[in-house]
Amino acid sequence: MKIFQKNMGPLDRCLRIIIGIVLILLGTIYVKGVIGTVLIILSIPFILPSIFGVCPLYSLLGISTKNIDCCGGCCR
Repeated sequence: MKIFQKNMGPLDRCLRIIIGIVLILLGTIYVKGVIGTVLIILSIPFILPSIFGVCPLYSLLGISTKNIDCCGGCCR
């Protein structure tokens, strides 16, 4: 089992980046104070694995979405 082997597919990565961006926007524009800071911190586990294509939790559980076609193979 390789910890840093890519295991995230394109759809998984895109959805996580979108969720991370939404959390950052909520934390900076709409919600102020401690809750806003918490939302920004919660965006980190969504964005960082998406950038590198490696999810440590997927590695531990033996899950991979890398070879799953998101749209019938048109995004390769």
